[in-house]
Amino acid sequence: MRGPLKAAATTLAATAGAGAAGLAYAGLVERNAFVLRHATVPVLPPGSRPIAVLHLSDLHLMPDQRRKIAWVRDLARWQPDVVVNTGDNIAHRESVGPLLRAMEPFLGLPGAFVLGSNDYYEPGRRNPLGYFRRDRKIRPRTPRLPTDELVAGLAEGGWHDLTNTRGRLDVAGHRLDLVGVDDPHLGLDDYDRVAGPRADGTDVKIGVLHAPYTRVLDAMARDETDLVIAGHTHGGQLAIPFYGALVTNCDLDTGRVKGVSRWWPGANGIPSARAPEDAAWLNVSAGLGTSPYVPFRFACRPEASLLTLVPAPEASS
Repeated sequence: MRGPLKAAATTLAATAGAGAAGLAYAGLVERNAFVLRHATVPVLPPGSRPIAVLHLSDLHLMPDQRRKIAWVRDLARWQPDVVVNTGDNIAHRESVGPLLRAMEPFLGLPGAFVLGSNDYYEPGRRNPLGYFRRDRKIRPRTPRLPTDELVAGLAEGGWHDLTNTRGRLDVAGHRLDLVGVDDPHLGLDDYDRVAGPRADGTDVKIGVLHAPYTRVLDAMARDETDLVIAGHTHGGQLAIPFYGALVTNCDLDTGRVKGVSRWWPGANGIPSARAPEDAAWLNVSAGLGTSPYVPFRFACRPEASLLTLVPAPEASS
């Protein structure tokens, strides 16, 4: 083999080897490298004691994922005051029992949940390029999952079902006003049913939804919501090191694909540093799972969030 051809062949072999190694890492290592992300959110009244909120999302649990179940159960050692679950819990019709086992240490604590598309329908194979379309219509054609069984199990544990409804929780001496919608990714959200400012006699208002579509974020921000909690994006799932996510699987900008940021009507694409003083806080979880058809994560570890709510700084006179 001549020199240039040999060099080209060597380069191709090295590239193929690196690609195979990266795929193996994404499929065998990182998708199981669970991490708890900590953040502080200043939304409580002055003088309040902090509240620890455990945010769980997007487990996409398969019945045999014992490592994930054990990791979630172990989060109880952080002693959260309240748990918020933003959906896509299951990925198989036999997953409800294992999911409730994962949630068992937290059922009985103050909690709330909404549903995602994969709490209604089995995951299916999709064209990966479709994730780059922000306006794509979702029309599930896969079999239904035992949604009623899932909802009943979480509700029997004392958690509020916030599917297009509002609720209140007494937590650590505070009264929380909760507002939630059904999954915007499926077009099931009906914010008009829950619209309105913070309820009288409550200390903080929290919005809960699965997919952070801007129409719902804008509406919640207009209604004096202090903190919005969402999932769905998987943090991009396959990210580019030192660059970040390429997609959010909704119309949210990639700068807010995971973690804590600020949101106000018209904020999409504008950095949080330019937020007005009354902007809502937004936490988007990168979630703990993947579709069984795309069981990979790269430069985007699976996560849960522990949000410490603390008093907001007093406005200067």
